Amino acid sequence: MPPRRRDPARPAFVALGGGHGLSASLSALRLMTDRITAVVTVADDGGSSGRLRDELGVLPPGDLRMALSALTDDSDWGRTWRDLLQHRFTSDGPLDHHAVGNLLIVALWELLGDTVGGLDLVGQLLGARGRVLPMASVPLRIEADVRRPGGALDVVVGQSHVARTVDPIEHVRLDPPTPPACAEAVAAVRAADWVVLGPGSWYTSVLPHLLVPELRAALLETQARIVVILNLSPEEGETAGMRPADHLDVLRAHAPELPVHAVVADPASVDDVSALADFCSELGSRLLVRQVSRGDQRAVHDPLRLAAALRDVVEGYLGDVGTRASG
Repeated sequence: MPPRRRDPARPAFVALGGGHGLSASLSALRLMTDRITAVVTVADDGGSSGRLRDELGVLPPGDLRMALSALTDDSDWGRTWRDLLQHRFTSDGPLDHHAVGNLLIVALWELLGDTVGGLDLVGQLLGARGRVLPMASVPLRIEADVRRPGGALDVVVGQSHVARTVDPIEHVRLDPPTPPACAEAVAAVRAADWVVLGPGSWYTSVLPHLLVPELRAALLETQARIVVILNLSPEEGETAGMRPADHLDVLRAHAPELPVHAVVADPASVDDVSALADFCSELGSRLLVRQVSRGDQRAVHDPLRLAAALRDVVEGYLGDVGTRASG
């Protein structure tokens, strides 16, 4: 792919993920730039999203809604619409626990017959600093091979079930196995300066993007730098007991050819910084250890601290943006 003109002063970011993890990275990125594209997993099968998916045959809207909320303009208008989008009904009827934003997004899809167009309209309503896109144009199922006590291999089906799995996960895949990617998401990855993976549920929100063939090809062929933001602590369920290096090892196992240029980790989550740095070096990546948590005993990323860390990563590559490392 021939080099293209970039703007190092205003790099374009694409953030991949879903749920609270993607919201964390977007909340930081929106403090840096408005050139943001969120590419969101569409495998959710629980809660309000799962009910709408099953009843109407649509993409699950919940993670898309959360990404839009994270990018909302910080004004009275934006905050009001963000709060409305996130509001959930409480009742004894069929509306119980449905999020208003999920209903709004699905209604726009029905009116427009255009998934991306509907999301763009919601983004305009919110004054979103960036764009939100699905990673695939059809709803997906996640399947995981899980090693049970005693050594038996079991198959767990569905994002909500995989997320609660406490036994070691050996591999994940998608159903359908070769889903059509969202064309706009593929184009965004190819045009990006930086691609952000993580934080978030590793097997159910981060890895699925690497399993969509067209999106995977774009990630391998883009001139963008790829940065991985590691989780602050292992999640109960799918990543219980996993160390930071284990997350990177799983990433390498599922996409061994994927280049990782930088890794961001919080010191409180790393037992052995030297060992992690050595492992990152094996991957050809640079490790930045920096406090990115709120520091209030909760495993929650602080947007300002994470934005500062990402700025340091970007500045470390200035003059080199959009090119591959040699070797």
